[in-house]
Amino acid sequence: MAQMWTEKRVVISPDAPTLASAVADRLLSRLTRRSIAGKTTHIALAGGQIGTAVLRAAGQSPRRADVDWSLVHIWWGDEVFTATEDAARHERAAREALLDRIDVPAENVHVISGSDRIDDPDAAASAYADALARFGSAEQAWPEFYVCFLGVGSDGHVASLFPDRGEIQVTDRTVVAVREAPKPPAVRVTMTRPVINSARCVWLVVSGMDKAAALGLALAGASYETVPAAGAKGRKKTMFFVDEAAAANVPGELIDQDF
Repeated sequence: MAQMWTEKRVVISPDAPTLASAVADRLLSRLTRRSIAGKTTHIALAGGQIGTAVLRAAGQSPRRADVDWSLVHIWWGDEVFTATEDAARHERAAREALLDRIDVPAENVHVISGSDRIDDPDAAASAYADALARFGSAEQAWPEFYVCFLGVGSDGHVASLFPDRGEIQVTDRTVVAVREAPKPPAVRVTMTRPVINSARCVWLVVSGMDKAAALGLALAGASYETVPAAGAKGRKKTMFFVDEAAAANVPGELIDQDF
């Protein structure tokens, strides 16, 4: 499938709470507009502190009631392979922050199976690939994502695609298992680069001074093998939403406060 990449742009907020609220407001605005138009929307969520903060801000916003959630399908870019009720699970955090506060149909929430529900991470990856394929097309074995959210680790990882590991190179599968990840929990399941980069919009949400170096490298065009965030690109828009603490190395020409 041909890809037409757009330039990466950066929007800066003064601090992490303002960042989370601003991104949540943008998300709800776009979901409202699309649901009014009767459009089905698939979004892929991110875990982590700032990703959960965005969902919490959306869950606390009165604007969440303006969205027809029956038209929204929720997915995860990655998940830790632990028991379903483990506090480390991205699904659990998302439910507490947002999903339990909205009228999204259960069948629209597509979770990656936990270790108490499936034998091993390879089986979980295969099952999630099958779930994606059910919403795919003749062109691709996964749905057309409107937004894929990504956090960025201090090492430059996105989803559970870590630097200098084989998973970042995979292009012939949509979902893979990750073992011995450098960040605990060590066993994970993640979407691959082709799925992430097929999204109409990739929104990377970055907070904290410890992310400044990785963000600078990603924006400078570092190798995606060593800085996976550098290889995350949406088909139409690639936006970095960052706070001032993370923005130390952002070139001025990439800042786009009007988005």
